[in-house]
Amino acid sequence: MTVSRRDFGRFLLAAPAAGLLLQPSALMAGAARRGGKAKARKPNSKWAGVQVGLNVPYSFGTRTAMNAETILERCVALGVSAVELRGQAIELSLGLPQDLVLGPAPTDYTAVYETGSGLPEAPGNAMAANAPTRTRLTEAQIATYREAATRLRAWRMTVPMERAAAIRAEYEKAGVQIGVVKFDGISEMVPEEYDYIFRLAKALGARTVSGEFSMRAAEQMAAPAERHGIWAGLHNHLAVTPEIWEAAFAKGRYIGANVDIGHYFAGNGESPLPFIARYPERITHLHVKDKTRDNRNVHFGEGDTPVKEILQAIRDNKWFHIQATIEYEIPLPAEADRDTELRRAIDYCRRCLLNEV
Repeated sequence: MTVSRRDFGRFLLAAPAAGLLLQPSALMAGAARRGGKAKARKPNSKWAGVQVGLNVPYSFGTRTAMNAETILERCVALGVSAVELRGQAIELSLGLPQDLVLGPAPTDYTAVYETGSGLPEAPGNAMAANAPTRTRLTEAQIATYREAATRLRAWRMTVPMERAAAIRAEYEKAGVQIGVVKFDGISEMVPEEYDYIFRLAKALGARTVSGEFSMRAAEQMAAPAERHGIWAGLHNHLAVTPEIWEAAFAKGRYIGANVDIGHYFAGNGESPLPFIARYPERITHLHVKDKTRDNRNVHFGEGDTPVKEILQAIRDNKWFHIQATIEYEIPLPAEADRDTELRRAIDYCRRCLLNEV
């Protein structure tokens, strides 16, 4: 995740596009409308044993304005067979009222710059922490968010997991695996809410619940993760070092790392591959992107991040539990076709894994 000044102005109450809210039966009805498409060839983005996936709908340019059905159709069209699916999309398809579709929590924005670990941070974090455009939320903004989050929490306690099972069935029927479920605000949840997100992930067939890194999140998620047998995959930004990861791992046996290889490279000034090789069993999934040394997102293969070497290491070492999840953050001009650019990124990963790069 990256944060712009504009994001801060939009975060409090995210507004999904009109008409996207589904009732529980709508997902099934959508499948029936597709009719003959069920017999079409299923998507496949696994090459040489490595599952390449997509962080959605974030990679489509939104966090909140798409439901699970719309995302599924687009992933099938792109040939993507695994996803990291955001909680907002899932909950929209479970009947979440639109006024409770929230953007990132205040602590998610803080996580871009701080880890809460008390340990020395990565040297590259200065590029973010000292940036003049960094915005501080007001007390009023935080209070507005948390009031809405309280109402969202109450709604979550009413959701039957059978509805999530229907979403899983549709994804699996279409040939798309929900490997990871991503939630905002994991540092601000109460015990009942942690139980909810892990139960929801299990109902969807996911191996991992992901969210923004903080030491509090590691501490609070350790017990429910182990109880449910679902990994907590904490996502790093520029500040996180190997030592900070290790401190988080010590909190619980199901605390893992969602290693954003671009952020790691730009923040630490070195390849994340030695860290991945040291703790492969703790790596839940990657966020695959290509950054330059000065923290710019560029087209895959044009930056300094060792994307090819990392993908091939997963292949060669048979670390096949590590989903290589593309998180598409390249700024695109208005006239660009996002799906064309996504296919370009997916194909780069394919070529890396098949030794065509």
